[in-house]
Amino acid sequence: MDFVHLHVHSEYSLLDGAARIRDLIKKAADMDMKALAITDHGVMFGVIDFYKEALKAGIKPIIGCEVYTAARSLKDKDVEKDKYQGHLILLAENNEGYKNLIKIVSIGFVEGFYYKPRIDYDVLRQHSKGLIALSACLAGNVQRRLVHGDYEGAKEEALTLNEIFGQGNFFLEIQDQGLEEEMKILPMQKKLAKELGIPLAATNDVHYVNKEDAKAQDILMCIQTGRTVDEENRMRFETDEFYLKSPDEMERLFADVPEALENTVKIAERCNVSFEFNHYHLPGFQQPEEFENTEAYLRFLCEKGLSERYGENAELNRERMEYELNTIVSMGYVEYFLIVWDFINYARENGIMVGPGRGSAAGSIVAYCLHITDIDPIKYNLIFERFLNPERISMPDIDIDFCYERRQEVIDYVIRKYGKEKVSQIITFGTLKAKAVVRDVGRALNMPYGEVDAIAKKIPFDLHMTIDRALETNPDLKKDYEENPKVKELLDMGRALEGMPRHASTHAAGVVISNKAIDEYVPLYNSDKGISTQFPMGTIEELGLLKMDFLGLRNLTVIRDAVDMIRENHGVEIDFSGMSYDDPKVYQLIAGGNTSGVFQLESSGMISFMKNLKPDCFEDIVAGVALYRPGPMDSIPKYIENKKNPDKIEYIHPSLEPILGVSYGCLVYQEQVMQIVRDLGGYTYGRSDLVRRAMDKKKMK
Repeated sequence: MDFVHLHVHSEYSLLDGAARIRDLIKKAADMDMKALAITDHGVMFGVIDFYKEALKAGIKPIIGCEVYTAARSLKDKDVEKDKYQGHLILLAENNEGYKNLIKIVSIGFVEGFYYKPRIDYDVLRQHSKGLIALSACLAGNVQRRLVHGDYEGAKEEALTLNEIFGQGNFFLEIQDQGLEEEMKILPMQKKLAKELGIPLAATNDVHYVNKEDAKAQDILMCIQTGRTVDEENRMRFETDEFYLKSPDEMERLFADVPEALENTVKIAERCNVSFEFNHYHLPGFQQPEEFENTEAYLRFLCEKGLSERYGENAELNRERMEYELNTIVSMGYVEYFLIVWDFINYARENGIMVGPGRGSAAGSIVAYCLHITDIDPIKYNLIFERFLNPERISMPDIDIDFCYERRQEVIDYVIRKYGKEKVSQIITFGTLKAKAVVRDVGRALNMPYGEVDAIAKKIPFDLHMTIDRALETNPDLKKDYEENPKVKELLDMGRALEGMPRHASTHAAGVVISNKAIDEYVPLYNSDKGISTQFPMGTIEELGLLKMDFLGLRNLTVIRDAVDMIRENHGVEIDFSGMSYDDPKVYQLIAGGNTSGVFQLESSGMISFMKNLKPDCFEDIVAGVALYRPGPMDSIPKYIENKKNPDKIEYIHPSLEPILGVSYGCLVYQEQVMQIVRDLGGYTYGRSDLVRRAMDKKKMK
């Protein structure tokens, strides 16, 4: 018999679900399942990842959530004994249902949060269209009453939910994970179904993928609750039956109610949600009345900026500006540039320090003319297509640094301008990294701190380190693993949980701005720093929402204070925009290693590099910053040697000299890759950018 799992928790039921999305999908595919649902506790963090992974595997994704319902009203937050009443499974039948699910989940966090994100029946009534509801597990409103022998109360709850969602859209959920209470209430559930005409649906409360994962799940719950596995009175799953069971296993459990299994397939057939990626939802920008449209206003600002930036040489750079403007217009990013120009202009007019610009945006003369950046792309031979490639449609991305102390003022301005409901911060997830997961698991297993600490210290410091890699690179750790059963258990459990999200927090810089209320597109989350999206930055961009990085940089605050002190104490006004980059004293300072507090030049490795290099031009500093990274570091000795001995520089092809001359024959910059591919390979700049991206992501094919 066919069967579809409609009650499934992934790793995004934070520290409660030990089922990774990719593993869930793989096992479902291996069992030849045609569909699968995701119903994490109170959140929708993983639905987009789940959707994409399921489609890739040829499995129909069913988008849902197990919501928490308030005991009375979601406004009632003074009830200690009954913090929340129960659970309810909601599945999106169609795109309208998905939008309603987003609203419900968002309201739970924004309005109803009290220990848990709670909603009430009034919220469900307002947003019930397009949703299918299941009565959930033993914590469900109907089941809780049955467990306590309150049949009439359970009947009333079932009738209310059936009335809210409509006949055929509410199902009484039956489960058998080997719990005594489940067996106790099953006859009453069948009786309710028959008496009220409400159909049954069989589920397994999936929290991990395979039966043998039950121990990892138990440890995960101990990490969540701060308890140890050997404590008696703690929250735990009483059996090891909360895994992704096969249709055969489910059929054996519910052989006497085949309709409860058949109904899961019927529900799955009804659920058809689709997502539209890379369709943009940019907020509108209101140009001054004297301009016909936003394009006319952008061109006016660029003309003004071209004259300010280049003076009598403006005409020499007009062709480049026109090319960029035409590309921006054709790609539909006029409003994007005006939005960025507007809040940067606000910052400058209000004395808020703004960085000179960095990243690929520095390659745009339009950004330079709008004073979004302060780096002349013509002078430094920067390439526009690295920033905005007409041959690869993707949202522009401009990272902007603001004074750390006044960054929030700029965000507040954006909120005032576009509306509170259209602006939000963005979520990010902390994960169980190799060292941290070993310490967490050690605490949960109640191992002595010293033993766990000794093992954790044998895992090398590396941003991308894993337990498997640590075992490969550290023979002592591998010896401990092979000879000590306690260490083996510690590391095996660590591997089972490694990389899973541990907690949600707010991204340090990301802000999303939309043309409609944010919860028209994505669910909202109530974090420690206010309201944020439930989807991380990459997903936000995929869904076509405008993501901006408002970075708070302490160095800018220090510079501001220094400039203020110089003006107050010495009467000297510092204007960085009017400075040249040829003062020999600056290079002497850097070559002497006196760069404490200088952004990107203050690490011990960088100080040593600069002392050896002895820079005497701005290009040396730029190259130094570019070279001092894990990939190109091997070129540092060659760069220093070639700078000191220019007669030793050799080019394997004469066409490379004008491209690599600025970096003494070394390939340092991504722009140089693009120029080489263009000049020697005959590619367009757009096509050469695709080569650059492939190299950047190490996609050898």
